[in-house]
Amino acid sequence: MHAKSPNNAGSLLIAAISGRALAAAARRAGYRPLVADFFCDTDTVALAERATMLPGDLQSGVDGERIIETLRQLTGGDQPIAIILGSGFERMTETVDEIARHFPLAGNSGAAIRRIKDPQLLAADCAELGIPHPEFRWDQPPDPENWVVKTAGGAGGGHIRRAAGETPATGRYFQRFIAGRSISALFVGDGQTADIVGFSRQWTSPAPAAPYRYGGAVRLRRFDRRQAAMIGGWLSGLAHRAGLVGLCSADLIRGPDGYTLIEINPRPGATLDIFDDGDAPLIEAHLRAATGRAYRLPRFVDSMASMVTYAAAPIAHFPSIAWPEWTADHQSPGTRLIAGDPVCTVFARGPSADLTRRLIKGQASRLQHQWEGDRT
Repeated sequence: MHAKSPNNAGSLLIAAISGRALAAAARRAGYRPLVADFFCDTDTVALAERATMLPGDLQSGVDGERIIETLRQLTGGDQPIAIILGSGFERMTETVDEIARHFPLAGNSGAAIRRIKDPQLLAADCAELGIPHPEFRWDQPPDPENWVVKTAGGAGGGHIRRAAGETPATGRYFQRFIAGRSISALFVGDGQTADIVGFSRQWTSPAPAAPYRYGGAVRLRRFDRRQAAMIGGWLSGLAHRAGLVGLCSADLIRGPDGYTLIEINPRPGATLDIFDDGDAPLIEAHLRAATGRAYRLPRFVDSMASMVTYAAAPIAHFPSIAWPEWTADHQSPGTRLIAGDPVCTVFARGPSADLTRRLIKGQASRLQHQWEGDRT
């Protein structure tokens, strides 16, 4: 997953809560990644030309007042081709615009992010475009057991709760719960239309305080063409209205009555690893689409999955582990973890989505024994 490509195309500046996947994708495309994130994992540092800690923390988010100086120091006088923003900036659209004044931004503007992450505007756009979308409201519903509550601009699933027992709060909104299977569509926008890279099936890794915490995703080898065309039409309509560019993803639910669009993530997301390809690198497609140029997308003949593993209990000193090549985002030896902290990401390939998901869960379970047996 981490092989370095020749340094033949200049540097890319990357800022995200976790920048490892973007750094790996940049390397596969032949770029030299300069990475600012919250973790500086050992494999992120190995991938990066230079890496530094992103100002802020997971609880309070990115420190917008210190981000520009941090990025300037990271470039070290280098002139990056572009900056790519990953997770962590969806609720900081003014900071996105400020970053774009200092560095060439490859990705969505603050205005595009504001438009697509505003739950009220998204609901209105979906209604006008005929896209099935859950009912939305700011005030507490009379039947909270049938609703979830979310943070406007939130990402990753950790901010989502069932609405029962929740009271209205600033920045939080209620969305009717839709039962069914979680499906994600990775797509590339050019400001007018959306070009779907592929579909994945996602699952959660519930925790007491985060019942919808992200667990993993498996790339689907097959998807109904008529349904894919229908969803592609939905995404093109939204891409045109918001002016979406570059890699984005859409979360959908497949229920008994068909597909419902839940939300749009206007950035490269968690499924980048399982869709990227050395012959048609997605970072190259992202950069080219963001500047109105033609791009290529990969084609797949098998399935691939990624899965985040979390600490089930506190670990006073994380043990030294000989990490298999099918892992990434490694915790460093000696690190103190609390229950729920991410430990690593696991990958697997297989001939079908179902077999690949079973394979990755077995790999993750065997790997977990290495640190759970050393808990102190």
